[in-house]
Amino acid sequence: MRKNAGLTGRQLAQLAGWPNSKVSKIEYGKQTPTEDDVRAWCSHCAAGDQVADLIASVRHIEAMYVEWRRMLALGTRRRQLASIRLEAQPRLLRWYEPVLVPGILHTAEYAAAVMGRVIEFYGIPDDLAAGVSARMERQQILYRGDHHFHFILAQQALRTMVGGIDVMSGQLDRLLTVLSLPRVSLGVVPVHSAYRVPTNQFIMFDDRVVHVETVSAELTVSQPREIVLYARAFQELSKAAVYGQAAKELIGLALAELT
Repeated sequence: MRKNAGLTGRQLAQLAGWPNSKVSKIEYGKQTPTEDDVRAWCSHCAAGDQVADLIASVRHIEAMYVEWRRMLALGTRRRQLASIRLEAQPRLLRWYEPVLVPGILHTAEYAAAVMGRVIEFYGIPDDLAAGVSARMERQQILYRGDHHFHFILAQQALRTMVGGIDVMSGQLDRLLTVLSLPRVSLGVVPVHSAYRVPTNQFIMFDDRVVHVETVSAELTVSQPREIVLYARAFQELSKAAVYGQAAKELIGLALAELT
């Protein structure tokens, strides 16, 4: 931004009334800018349109990338309780899953199978029973308050074998029940759907923040321009998904394949 404005670090520092070393410290990550620093930087570089995105980054810089081993250091229950608090905030929660059923829709048996693998993979304290209990508690939000939920699953999520045939049968039956919940929309993207948009697992909390899970960490996206991209991606996925009776038929097909 500074170079695009044709300014040296010394010139920018002089314009902003900063010590000469401050610009280089911020650029090399040795000093975190304040919100006022961001506003001044953008103003002197004629980049006022970037203020909102950069301030969002400053506000969430410590929470943008949290390693799973750090987040789960005390076990899975604490993470589930944090999800309860977070999921109680938005009016609209949008959730896309390409491989697994969304956690808030799990049966206890499916949750135990998934979380058991998480505990083993990351080598964290084994609090499986407490973690599963807290995950089940998360589901209360589906039935209370003025919340709406839009879930989209890739058809693969109906077929990924978790915990064995009996566990999968129970989970798919649970999804059939979810289809009838009044404030829940559940779509399935058929396996032969045309490619529409680059994507990965993500959860949108209104248009305020997006959570993205990777193998090593959970990312928290808060920059407005990035959130707009996720909203567009979710809209495209919703166009590819089928709902109602068509979704019910795909779930039923997955159930039939288990027998």
